[in-house]
Amino acid sequence: MKKILSTKYDVAEYLRTPEEIAAYLEASLEEGDAAFVTKALGDIARAKGMTKVAKAAGLSRESLYKALSGERSPGLDTILKVIKALGIKLHAEAA
Repeated sequence: MKKILSTKYDVAEYLRTPEEIAAYLEASLEEGDAAFVTKALGDIARAKGMTKVAKAAGLSRESLYKALSGERSPGLDTILKVIKALGIKLHAEAA
């Protein structure tokens, strides 16, 4: 029997355009799970370059990884800094 080789799927490798990034974040927001949204922001930051995003957000690279791991609940101030550093705009819409 032949061995089947597989690799771990990393969504960050497929987030290439602003439209793909926006669609991914929109889908994560629709889930309504704060940890999932935080993890999605981490995926987007990795796609854009964690060091670059950390610098733009005024955070250390290590603290950015920790904040966006999905295992913590970062403060709103951190989330807003990251969103701005990623070049993302959020808007509100009536449900």
